Amino acid sequence: MQRRSDERVRALLDALLESRPSPGLARRAAAGLGLPERGRYAVAVLGTEHGGPTRHEPVRWARDADGMRWCWRTRADCDIAVVALGEGSLAGPAALLTERDAGPGGISPVVDGLAELALARRLAGFALLTCAPRTREIVRLDERLPSALLVSRPELSARLVTEVFGPLLALAPAERELLVGTLEEWLECGGSVGRTAQRLRCHRNTVFNRLRRLERLTSRSLSTPRELIEVMLALDAFRLPPPTARPAGHIGSAGYADGGPGAGDRAPRPP
Repeated sequence: MQRRSDERVRALLDALLESRPSPGLARRAAAGLGLPERGRYAVAVLGTEHGGPTRHEPVRWARDADGMRWCWRTRADCDIAVVALGEGSLAGPAALLTERDAGPGGISPVVDGLAELALARRLAGFALLTCAPRTREIVRLDERLPSALLVSRPELSARLVTEVFGPLLALAPAERELLVGTLEEWLECGGSVGRTAQRLRCHRNTVFNRLRRLERLTSRSLSTPRELIEVMLALDAFRLPPPTARPAGHIGSAGYADGGPGAGDRAPRPP
């Protein structure tokens, strides 16, 4: 009897996360999972690169110190958590997962009910894909929107890098990194050449010369807003990890991965 109940919970949760069309699904899932049909939810998707194979139930429940209820679904190359936020914010789950070294992971925006969990799962998956290789960072989609947009359209991202950074890519790696690194520092310093020079420990004229050279190579002016946006997006696309180096758990629009190891030592444990 318990096994049938567990299988029903797993089927309901999978149907919500995969958005299988079914009239009344959210209402049935609310009754079967013991969760409100309408309410504030978020989804977290964690890659499993840093976790050894562990054995856990395919579905497990937990409640954190802030009273948020977590429902974990273990898959082959990722773990997915549905978080009932109540009145809490996304800062709570992000802080908890970071504290427990649970990454890499992505967190969706807040959605308004169980019927929107599939959308939240996809968005959390795109946030996960913006994580740098070999890191355990936890990122929220609302903090990575430009990068998530780029990673969700890999063909256009590759085209953008080629169109904007084409001549730059032909340089020797050290020379290219010098120019790209200067651009990144300049952007981090809000366009201040003086602060950039201080951080790079070089003369202001050196920064000016590198930026001018970058403008010549990209055929774009850093003082023209539209062209600066193109350069910034190309930089984000250039810095994204290649598909082979991205965290496991790629969540596309069609479906998501099956089975797999758990993350019990990295996520809130069931009571």
